[in-house]
Order: sequence, then C-alpha cells, then structure tokens
Amino acid sequence: MVIFLNGKFLPESEEVVPVNDRGFMYGDGLFETLRVVNGRPFRLAQHLERLVRGADFLKIKLPFTPKEISKLAAQLIDKNAMSDSVLRLVLTRGPGARGYSPGAAANPTFVMSLHPVPAASSDELLQWSLITSSHHIPSSDASSSFKTTSKLLNVLARAEAMERGADEALLLNTNGEVAETAGGNIFWVYQNRICTVPTGRGVLPGITRAVVLEICQALGLETNKRVIKPQHLRNAEGIFITQSVLGIVPIAAFDGEPVAPSPLVDQIASAYEQMLTAESVAA
Repeated sequence: MVIFLNGKFLPESEEVVPVNDRGFMYGDGLFETLRVVNGRPFRLAQHLERLVRGADFLKIKLPFTPKEISKLAAQLIDKNAMSDSVLRLVLTRGPGARGYSPGAAANPTFVMSLHPVPAASSDELLQWSLITSSHHIPSSDASSSFKTTSKLLNVLARAEAMERGADEALLLNTNGEVAETAGGNIFWVYQNRICTVPTGRGVLPGITRAVVLEICQALGLETNKRVIKPQHLRNAEGIFITQSVLGIVPIAAFDGEPVAPSPLVDQIASAYEQMLTAESVAA
C-alpha cells in the first residue's frame, strides 16, 4: 500500500508520524472520509470545502490547495490501483511541544490513505439495529461543524452499541434532543416527509446528508428539518442513517423495537447508488 505523507508517496511500512504530533497527543486535527468509485472520489469538492473551513476554524494552515489535493488523490488511487475504495484525508497541527498551547507547532501533518470498501457495502442493502447511547454531545459547539480527530464520544457510543448487541448508537445532545449517530447523520420518515435534524445542535453537516436532501428534491419528496426527542422518533415510519462510506443504511430495530421498512428509504437508496455510478463516469 502506498500512502501520501507530507508531500511524498511512501510505502505504508515507511509512513512515520512523530510521537509529538499534536494529532496523536491531543486529537488536534481534522479528517475526511469518502468513497472512491471507478477511480473518482465521490463529492471530493464538498469534502475539501469542509476541510478548508475546518482548517481555518482551527487555525491550521493547509499545506496543499484543494486543487493540488485533488490531483494528488488521483495519483494515490492510480499508484495503488484501487479504483473502488475508501479515501481518508487527515490534517493535524503537526509536531509541537507538550502542553495545550499550539504556538510552537508550525509544520502541519497531511496524510492521505486508501482502504478497502467494507464488505457490507455491497449491492445488498444493509439493515442495522440502533440503540440510544448514554453519552451526550454538546448542543452548541462550533467544532461540531467539522470532522475533528477528537472523536472519543463517538468511540464510546459505538462501543456501547456493540456491548448491547446493536450495530450503531444514537447520540442525543445535552438538551436531550436527537442529534446524530456515532458514525453518521440520521433521517426518518413521518407522514411521507423525509425528516432530519437541523445543523447547529451538535450535528455534523454531513456530505451524504446534503446529497440525500438533493435526491429528495430531485424525486419530489418533501423534506423537513426538525428537532425531535428520542421517544417521538419511535413514531417514525422508517429510519435510516447516512454516511460517506456505506451511503444509506436503513434501521431495522430501534432500542429493541422493530422499525417498519419504508419504500421511500428504498427509493432514496436506489437513487443514491445511481448517483454514485453516474458521477463516477461523468466527464
């Protein structure tokens, strides 16, 4: 496997990040993860736009322009002959002195790596079980708009789901409202409307979330961004999760209770897969 690290393409065995890198010490950085289909990273421009905004928010200088990153990503895909894969980008503040003050860190670390598509991301539609996590995320935190490398709550929530025999965990915010899942955004169907949580309440504005809203508009499906408590989510006529790697993941059970399948979810999932294919062959 070839990795891109700080301007160089290296074998994975030679990839070295110093132990005083602030991403390692404090989670002081950002990441983006996206699908590569037919050699083309899906919605790379949107991921890079979020990365740029996040770097500006954290005051980390991105060492390459989005245009340069796009070209380097294409080279990485070619070098690894992985036309269908998962691309991960990581930006940290780089090596620095011990302590929270970031002043001494002047050389950001930038890494791109490719990974196999999970076996579950096949033509057969996934169905997950979802539980409500005991861990809550802040309801008003500006950093929630970006994919920071500080994801301990998400890790703990996913571990809790696994301990309880579920596939994924629903995270509430500190107001007790539905926010997102450990690894994606959440949607539900209610009275033939496709509903999701508005951003700004601890919710990451996911790229796949935005794609689904595009799809709904194209299909003429009514959407609604609304705040909801977990007990009301149980009245949904269908629930699904969106994430960049797996796309659309329907929920078959929520807190141990079955969730009825919705033909609208199947329709959106089908349109999403068609979009993946169409954009991968676009000129």
